[in-house]
Order: sequence, then C-alpha cells, then structure tokens
Amino acid sequence: MDTTRNTVLEAWMAEHGYSSNSLADAVNRALEQLTGRHGGLDGSSVRDWKAGRVTWPKSATRKALEDVSGLPAIALGFVPRGRTPSAPAPPQEDPDMKRRTLVGGIAAAAAAAAAAPGTASPRRIGMSDVDRLQKRFAEIIASDHRHGGQLGIEQRAAALADEALNLQNAGSASQRVRSSLYASAAAFRSSAMWAAIDGRRYDIAKAHMREAQALAEMSGDQAIKFRIWSHAGTMYRHMGRPADAFAANDVARNLHLTRRDPLFASLGLARQGAIHGAAQNRTGTRRAFEQAQDAMLRADPADYRPVWMLAFYDQAELDSLALSAHLALGDYSTAEYHAHRCLSALRPHMIRSRAITTTRLAHAQLAQGAPEAATATAMKVPAEAATQHARVTRMLQEFGAALRATAPGSSSVQTWTEHSATWRMAA
Repeated sequence: MDTTRNTVLEAWMAEHGYSSNSLADAVNRALEQLTGRHGGLDGSSVRDWKAGRVTWPKSATRKALEDVSGLPAIALGFVPRGRTPSAPAPPQEDPDMKRRTLVGGIAAAAAAAAAAPGTASPRRIGMSDVDRLQKRFAEIIASDHRHGGQLGIEQRAAALADEALNLQNAGSASQRVRSSLYASAAAFRSSAMWAAIDGRRYDIAKAHMREAQALAEMSGDQAIKFRIWSHAGTMYRHMGRPADAFAANDVARNLHLTRRDPLFASLGLARQGAIHGAAQNRTGTRRAFEQAQDAMLRADPADYRPVWMLAFYDQAELDSLALSAHLALGDYSTAEYHAHRCLSALRPHMIRSRAITTTRLAHAQLAQGAPEAATATAMKVPAEAATQHARVTRMLQEFGAALRATAPGSSSVQTWTEHSATWRMAA
C-alpha cells in the first residue's frame, strides 16, 4: 500500500493553526451540520490522512472537510479512489521540488500583484482577527456581570457585532473563519439583546433577537443558537408570557447540543423550571430543577464551552433560577433556602447577580413575616445597583411598597425610607 505523506494537508494545517485533534473537532462539527449527527473523528483519523494511510475519506467527511477548509479535497492533497495510470494524473515529482516550485510560483504571483499599478493585495482575515474580537467580547461580558442592563453595554455589544460583520467584507477568509465571524457577531448581538432584556427594553431586545437569530443560522454554531433562544425564553418570562417563554426555551432545549453536553441541558432545564414557576406549575417546577441538578452533576467541567457559558452558569445560577421560581409560586421558605445557597456560591465578579439575589431574598423574608430581617437584607444592595439597574430598582420599589403594606408605621418602614432616600440623593 502506498503511504506517501499528504504534505499538502500538513502545510495547510500548519498555515491555519490546526493540530490533528482540533481539525478532527472542526470536521466533526461540520459533519453534525451536514448530517445531524456528531462525527466520530479524532486525532488519529487526521494523522491517518497526513500519513497517507487514508487517501480518500468518505464522502460526508470530505464534504465536511471542504466546508471547514474552503477547498476541494483534491486541493488538500487527497487522491480519489480508482485512479488508474491512464487516468489524468499529475506527474510524479520530488515532494521538495514540488513544494519549492509551488512556493516560488505563489511568491512570483504576489510580487506581480504588488507591482501592478492601481492594485493592492487583499487582506487575509484569520482566526487571530476573531480572537481579538473575542477578547473585547470578554470585556463586555465582565462589564455586564458588574453592572447589567446598561444602555452602554448594549451599544458596545451591538457595535462589536457590526465590526465582526464588516470584517466579512474586509478581505479573503477560509470557511472556518467566516463561520467564526458569523458566530461571533451572533454572540455579540445576543449580548446586546440580554442587556436590553435586563434593562426592561423589550422592544429593542426583540430587534436584537431577530438579528442574532439570522447570524446564528449563518454560522451554524449550536451553542450560540442555544444562547439566543434561551434568552428569548427568559425575555418572554419577564414579560409575563409563559406560553411564548416555553416555546422559545424548547427550541434551545431541543438542539442536539443539549444531548451532547449535560451542562447545556442543565441550563435549559433550569430556565424551564423558572418558567414553570411563573406559570404556577409546582410539579413542573420541582421536576425541572431536579433534572437540571442531575444534569449539572453529570457535566464534565473539563469540556470546552464558550466564554459566555463559563462566565455565568454554575451552581449559583441554578439556585438563582430556583429562587425566582419559588418566589413566583409563593413558596417563600424554599425561595429563601435557594437564595442563601446562591449567595454563598456566587463568584466575586457576579455583582449584578448578587444584587438581584439579595433583593429577592429580602422579598422572601418579608413574605414570611420578618420585616426587620428583610429590611436589613435589602439595605445590603449597593447604591449603584439600586439606582442604575432597572430590574433591581423595580424590585426594591416593590419591596418598599410591600413593607409599608405589611408593617405600616413600624421602625422598619422608617429605616427603609431613610435608607432609600440616600440612594436617590446619590443618583
């Protein structure tokens, strides 16, 4: 058996920064888009290609590889089966001579293009450009966790989405890079959507959602599709439209990704539980959170996941969603239990989440007839969150109204009135 190395494939992988394992992962994802089933390739499969042990992969695999590379399989050094000596075939050449001739030809063509009057070499867009956008995206995610709901965060995320789309037309790029740019633009736009949801700007959030959904479809990235539809479910829950919330969240939960990664399944189930709570379905709430907890325990922390997922979904977020559900159901003691669990597990950068959870805890304590403890809890919310985060501001206003209704004339009411006045002065 001829096992001449596929030096063309090796050179292409080196140029585009692929290892055997990372190329296998990319082709597996492309296979999933083509067939609906995740591919079974691994690093040894790609090493077989490079070594020449496999000279013509199966048709679906070839198509997936062509989608990843943007090149036909023959251009990557693969040879169709059944080629005979009489069939058209390139003459046998010394591999080093062939490489030198190819490189020399490319250099000559590049030099000619550079010397031609009125022309310029098109820019090559690569994964390094995508990485630079992703680093700036991480800054937006961090800002969202500190402040949340701010118009500035929404605008920065939307501008970054536009920048990613502008890169599509700034030069040439491989299919992998183009897909990554669309996925990045969708992720940025979904962050703008989330900031609008968090700020209760629902009409604007829906406009961001439609844009994000279109970009996600062009990217073929299941993780970002999950994020957008899951956000949509949360948006409709906040708007008091549980039927729409269930429908949107079901789109996210039915993606193949949730069967492959238990952590995505857990998030989908936890948000489903929150919607059940808003819909006053106690049995559905309990079952969804039991399943969400079980899925989280099965998830491998070492698996690759996008930055937005790693930045927020953990045990604390699961308890936060359970807290919201049980508050909606009027099960205040269970809500308080989940609030304490959430606060004890929240990571330091989750400032916005801590303010929301603290406010919900105050509501749960007040509903159990403990106005003094509830007031002391509510006073722990930082002034910035109390005055600048739309959702926290509204919940604290509701807390003050409930406190005055349940404990009129009490010292707790006076204490709260004086304390909240200092927030208004600071604002």
